[in-house]
Amino acid sequence: MSAIETAAAVRAGEQSARSVVEDSLRAIRAGDAPIHAFLVVTEDAALARADAIDAAVARGEDPGPLAGVPIALKDNLCTIGTATTCSSRILEGWIPPYDATVVAKLAAAGAIAVGKTNLDEFAMGSSTENSAFGPTRNPWDHERVPGGSSGGSAAAVAAGFVPLAVGSDTGGSIRQPASLCGVVGVKPTYGLVSRYGLIAFASSLDQIGPFAASVADAALLLEVLAGHDPCDSTSINAPAPRLLETLGAGVAGLRVGVIEDFLADASAATQNAVTDAAEALRTRGASVDRVAIPALLDGLASYYVIAPAEASSNLSRYDGVRYGLRVDADDVEQMNSRTRAAGFGAEVKRRIMLGTYALSAGYYDAYYAQAQRVRTLISEAFARAYGDFDVLIGPTTPGVAFRFGEKADPLAMYLSDLYTIPSNLAGHPAMSVPFALGEDQLPVGVQVLAPALGEAVMFQVAAALEEAAPFGVGAPAGLAERVAR
Repeated sequence: MSAIETAAAVRAGEQSARSVVEDSLRAIRAGDAPIHAFLVVTEDAALARADAIDAAVARGEDPGPLAGVPIALKDNLCTIGTATTCSSRILEGWIPPYDATVVAKLAAAGAIAVGKTNLDEFAMGSSTENSAFGPTRNPWDHERVPGGSSGGSAAAVAAGFVPLAVGSDTGGSIRQPASLCGVVGVKPTYGLVSRYGLIAFASSLDQIGPFAASVADAALLLEVLAGHDPCDSTSINAPAPRLLETLGAGVAGLRVGVIEDFLADASAATQNAVTDAAEALRTRGASVDRVAIPALLDGLASYYVIAPAEASSNLSRYDGVRYGLRVDADDVEQMNSRTRAAGFGAEVKRRIMLGTYALSAGYYDAYYAQAQRVRTLISEAFARAYGDFDVLIGPTTPGVAFRFGEKADPLAMYLSDLYTIPSNLAGHPAMSVPFALGEDQLPVGVQVLAPALGEAVMFQVAAALEEAAPFGVGAPAGLAERVAR
């Protein structure tokens, strides 16, 4: 059942939350060993929470819109009583003293967290190969990556372990793994979802968002996650959007732009998926035209100056003094150095060094300030495009899931996020919708992009694409067909 159907059945007393959670835990026990989507499964806490929801239903109370729905949390979200590691040795075993705002919101809505999912260390990566605790494997093909950095969350939904999961997206870390695993993944407008309790990578880019097997389930989860939070100074002071009621509105009369610049380097199957998606929207009444926005391709270079610069600042707090790993030495300077050398992985060290260099005296204006100027140009290019179009579409990734070790060169790996990064730089919403099967019968996602706070129209278009997709609704069904063959 979908998350919406499950919650309705639990709220009506037609199904117990305990039975739903037991099914989820059973699926994880049976199938996660080869996939490694989860770093920890909180079985006892999940069952206790399910019993509390069942008791509330028995008393005639409404546990919330996600009553009894199992959900997986990316392990960079703070959770009371459960370790939050960011898949890094430097935070191994650290238990936060508070819940992230989104974790608290999910609990208030009746969702039941069943565990914390694997990620690239500190969310720095595109394949979940950079986790200190081992990689996650793509449920479609265990020899391939699930994408990253939220690969564990995407894989957990794709494998049918949970109907919903939460990830974070700094340069595509929700949408890219959603595409490679064949699920729906959403990066909301910057500030729409509170970042309080999200362990920071790049604070001007990070955003929390949903994974789901369907567009409707993703809409429901985003309605729960969104809304103003006084604990986050960047939180938008506006109510959460109402998305479910817009899904059936259709796309007749909408203006859709197909981003030409995102097609040149995409695989043939990916290009075909975007072309077919555009035609599906046209047949449903949308006006569809191609649009050139060459400035968007400059986003990759800009991002890999800005994000490492912010990371070098954010990660300076891991010094072995207050929490996390500590490697003793004769003096503080040596202790700091040895702690970071032992605690951080190679990719995190690479980005810290890149960012520190870009912010150093004599190079700040040449690199960081220039990257911020490019960021402004990208925002201006988007603004011009949205003067002519209500939404934009294009590929989410250049191709299907790649094999482990295939992109050992950092630049080759960074290019995986070429089409997702611009929305983070502009702070705009974007989402990936599974639409086709590409090379080796692996999923291909189509990306839908919208202007700031344009989630409603974005979800309208996504719902139409989901309806038109020959791939079917959500990864679990498509994956079952794949396994059956």
